[in-house]
Amino acid sequence: MHGMKIIKYTSFFIFSLILLSAKAQQDTVRYIGFTLSNVDYHHGELTPVVGVHNIQVFRANREHPEWVGGMNWTYNHQPMLVYWNNQFFLHFLSDPVGEHVPPGATYIVSSKNGYNWTNPKVLFPEYNVPDGYSKKDIPEKAKSLKAVMHQRVGFYVSKSDRLLAQGFYGVVLNAKDDPNDGNGIGRVVREINRDGSFGPIYFLRYNHGFNEKNTDFPFYKSSKDKKFVNACEEILSNPLQTQQWVEEADRDDSLITIKKQFKAFNYYHLPNGNVVGLWKYALTSISKDQGHSWEYNPTRAPGFVNANAKIWGQKTASGKYITVYNPSEYRWPLAISTSKDGLVYDDLLLVNGEITSMRYGGNYKSYGPQYVRGIQEGNGMPPDGKSWVVYSVNKEDIWAASIPKDISASVTENVNDVFPEMNDNMELSQWNIYSPLWAKAQIEKVNDKKVLALHDYDPFDFTKVDRVVPESNHVKLDFTITPQQADFGLLEIEIQNAQNLPAIRISFDSTGEIITKAGYRNKDLGKYEKGKTYRFEMDINTKTRFYKVSINGGKPSNNLLFAPILSVHHVTFRTGAARHFPDADTPTDQSYDLPNAGEKAKEAIYYIDYFKSQNL
Repeated sequence: MHGMKIIKYTSFFIFSLILLSAKAQQDTVRYIGFTLSNVDYHHGELTPVVGVHNIQVFRANREHPEWVGGMNWTYNHQPMLVYWNNQFFLHFLSDPVGEHVPPGATYIVSSKNGYNWTNPKVLFPEYNVPDGYSKKDIPEKAKSLKAVMHQRVGFYVSKSDRLLAQGFYGVVLNAKDDPNDGNGIGRVVREINRDGSFGPIYFLRYNHGFNEKNTDFPFYKSSKDKKFVNACEEILSNPLQTQQWVEEADRDDSLITIKKQFKAFNYYHLPNGNVVGLWKYALTSISKDQGHSWEYNPTRAPGFVNANAKIWGQKTASGKYITVYNPSEYRWPLAISTSKDGLVYDDLLLVNGEITSMRYGGNYKSYGPQYVRGIQEGNGMPPDGKSWVVYSVNKEDIWAASIPKDISASVTENVNDVFPEMNDNMELSQWNIYSPLWAKAQIEKVNDKKVLALHDYDPFDFTKVDRVVPESNHVKLDFTITPQQADFGLLEIEIQNAQNLPAIRISFDSTGEIITKAGYRNKDLGKYEKGKTYRFEMDINTKTRFYKVSINGGKPSNNLLFAPILSVHHVTFRTGAARHFPDADTPTDQSYDLPNAGEKAKEAIYYIDYFKSQNL
């Protein structure tokens, strides 16, 4: 009997431990999926989310500042986003050449629709560091020195619906100094008015050694605008806001809850009111009192792969949750995981898998689409219900991505995209778009008829559109291409599987030839002329590894897939060749500029009238 009691109590103890363990897991963000990214490819072999649009917001140009609103700085990074007063505002920090190399400033752009953005304006200008300023254990002292900017939070919409932009002025005294060491000047704030103008700049929080007497902007409390002052104090009293300051703030700042240097904090609320916190390296914790305390020290979310790049988490308009991040030790690809409850994430899909050339070298400029940020809770929600995020590429150019409300990696219905017959603004809802400023993909009217137009005058980048089709091993495709030139430019059409690996490539080359890749060599399919429409009818069978292609009703050409795939997932149209640089072995830092980095190429244009697919 005594032994039975021991067994009974032991069993109860073990069961209690299992329950406690389950509860601990339940309160921890984790990834339980089996998909991992492959850094040998910029896209990581991740399946794209249907309908993601990647739009370039700002393209750096040192040689031609007149093309970018007069700005010629080429280190541009850490974008922040808000949706307020029926438009997007985005600000990013900037330095002339490299990270943390003064001077620094913060620039702002805006957009009504997320696709067309204004030229940048100075939001927080260059700031003079007082001569003689020094830091402990650093021999150099400031002399005619400018500050650099660094901020992990960009905007705040107050209870009175005022929009405040935030920034931080840090100090770098030598090449190895850190502006985020708690020894900066302070955090500044500025109101953005409804007409797009800016209010005066104020200091919101000083670092030690600085105050109203030795800084160039007044303290926020000196403002006579009570609602502005109240908005500032809303920020100061909210630990979920001030936790985002930890890297720049004084190391003993009483407003910061977790003072350890966990970087790039962001958060979202669960249905029960608890707050999920996320940091770099996919560190996570849970707060049950709105950020005043945390259940445990931030620890790596089980199953997540993320390094020294930001991770963004949010609740979507559908009521589900997403995290957007680089799922590797590198800053590519840009991926998304989804969750029904905000804790358990079970998939890994592609948002952006492209890396353009780094045109300008510089200090700590990392390759890839990185440092993603979305719209913070309380900072507005676009009416389209999409999740909008922003990021930098190569710490040089600024991009935005719209992610559909309902996230899927597949479609079930045969495609019948006849653009002239489709509703306005809905033509590309099922297309994936990669659209640089100098290589745009968009719906246009040509001869009073809507077409999908692919433009390209970017020597270093291309435009790309993908159309996901019902996945199958036997597919019929029907589409048209109308090239607007025949002696320059390149259009590649690829048939790819769900991992973005091509099996077929048909090209309109720069010599007026239509060719298809046939193993090592290319096979001629005929010539093409400027302004003439070419209809392609393709029958693709991945089981037999053969496909037929007929152009303008001509005799079908029989060909072998140049690489085997199990099934067709999507079709890609791209105005340039596939890229494989950088790779996992590329040196981390690029110190050189590319020749003619700011120049344009001759513009190539291709029109697509329609695209259809049918499973056989």
